[in-house]
Amino acid sequence: MPQQYDAIVIGAGHNGLTAAAYLARAGRKVVVLERRHVVGGAAVTEEVFPGFKFSVCSYVVSLLRPEIIRELDLASHGLEILPLDGTFTPMPNGDHLWRTNDHAQTFRNIARHSRMDAEAYDEYGRAMVEMGRFAKPILGMTPPDPFSMRLRELKPLLDILNRFRGLPDNDRYNQLQLLTMSATDFLDQWFETDVLKATMSASGIIGTFLGVKSPGTAYVLLHHYMGEIDGAFRSWGLSRGGTGMVSESIASAARAAGAEIRTKSTVTKIMVSNGRSSGVVLENGDYILADTVLSSVDPRLTFQKMVGEEHLPTEFVEDIRRYKFRGSSGKVNIALDGLPDFTAMPGVGPHLRGAISISPSVEYMERAYDDAKYGRYSTQPYIDIVIPSLTDPSVAPPGKHVMSCFVQYAPYDLRNDDGSPADWDDHREAFGDAVINAIARHAPNIRERILHRQVLTPLDIEREFGLSEGNIFQGELTLEQLFFLRPAPGWADYRTPIKGLYMCGSATHPGGGLMGAPGRNAAMKAMQS
Repeated sequence: MPQQYDAIVIGAGHNGLTAAAYLARAGRKVVVLERRHVVGGAAVTEEVFPGFKFSVCSYVVSLLRPEIIRELDLASHGLEILPLDGTFTPMPNGDHLWRTNDHAQTFRNIARHSRMDAEAYDEYGRAMVEMGRFAKPILGMTPPDPFSMRLRELKPLLDILNRFRGLPDNDRYNQLQLLTMSATDFLDQWFETDVLKATMSASGIIGTFLGVKSPGTAYVLLHHYMGEIDGAFRSWGLSRGGTGMVSESIASAARAAGAEIRTKSTVTKIMVSNGRSSGVVLENGDYILADTVLSSVDPRLTFQKMVGEEHLPTEFVEDIRRYKFRGSSGKVNIALDGLPDFTAMPGVGPHLRGAISISPSVEYMERAYDDAKYGRYSTQPYIDIVIPSLTDPSVAPPGKHVMSCFVQYAPYDLRNDDGSPADWDDHREAFGDAVINAIARHAPNIRERILHRQVLTPLDIEREFGLSEGNIFQGELTLEQLFFLRPAPGWADYRTPIKGLYMCGSATHPGGGLMGAPGRNAAMKAMQS
């Protein structure tokens, strides 16, 4: 006999787990079905090589909403965030930029390049905090349909407009500029130092197939600026035990509330009858029934593979087909027998405990994008590096280290020099070599320190983690795919054209990152219905 639940959650990524935890806390009988052998989706820790534990995909924590940490009491379930101290950017001429959590030290380090920029840095930070405070409540709301004829549904928009009108003039101008400008154009208004602008603009391209000079990337800058740890804006950290511990802590909270979590349980079909979902079919042929189904996988997999376009309105199907994924990033995870030695700041020191950004100039960043525009991976890529073992020794054997390298650009639609389609399987190791070469230009000893490496292309990310085209945000964070347009106009409130079926992944508002807000928001919406 088919098993009966109140709610089924497809996918045990952190958003699916969050949705399950809130539903279970409300007394619902919930089951979470995960295709892989481990929970977490892209927020997972795995022992890729013996003794070396990697945050295989997602690797830093900041956007996880504090209300989720508080309401699910994740600290009691094992979550511990270790602060990441600053960003170190080596430069080809042997100089460097180093911003730390120590205000006075950061002022001095920036002032070495420009006294004016050091003084503007505080002003910029205050402005971004104010913009973050304005946007923060929007993260937890269900996007209203601006074309609705029901006044009750329009009230949240009116509330946002009234709050916007109450902002000081400068903050209103900044908000509008963030929605329309490129990251570098926005930063040009504040700073003159090239390496500072290049490193800061990197936050505007994460997970997007855009360059730092592309309009719209200023918003992505703000998206990543809204992160916080213990109330401190723009704070980033590492989860003790890797980002998989974020997922494990949420899973533990869900189980404690009564949710059931099954791994190695692949959903092949969402059952639809008379326009309503009634459950799911598993790969092994089992049926599981529920009046409510929440999918944390992306729209392409949910609607085109699991539901079937024949059950959906034509206009909605067309919107989902137009939804842009365009994966643009890869990951290289490295096991080291010692630490890299950077020419710009030799030796072991605190500069290795934060993020290490290979972003020496705006031109360097834009040329990396130029490669991707024509279907090539960047031979001199932007790389965001962390060495978690310096902060959390539990992830590597004594005296050894793990290095995480997030890389842009690596276009999913890879092309040969003549424009013909190329196979990522044939170029994976060459891509990994390009990443190592880019690091070696600043830390020449890196090659001799490498014991093992894992190279993940966008195709690998799609295959292994079920993210279409390898997009880490389940779809680009571009203006036409935000707020009431994500994932489709008229369907941004977590509902779908199938009654009883809800979306709860990063393809919904407020978008990607290790945030949990889509899962929480969707669960609240499902419980209201």
